[in-house]
Amino acid sequence: MKKKDLEKKLKKAGWWLARHGGNHDIWTNGKITNQVPRHAEVNELLAKSIVKQAEQHPGGEKG
Repeated sequence: MKKKDLEKKLKKAGWWLARHGGNHDIWTNGKITNQVPRHAEVNELLAKSIVKQAEQHPGGEKG
């Protein structure tokens, strides 16, 4: 899955970019954080796992 597509799905679930790490971006919903690799293509199984977690724990308001 392309990183841009994964980020769109995370944003749709109410998650936002918390910070940039060394090789990963850290996304959060305010309570849970998740690491997203900074590659143009993210492994399909990993991407599905991240999206599944984001959909099970949608984010609230930022801040």
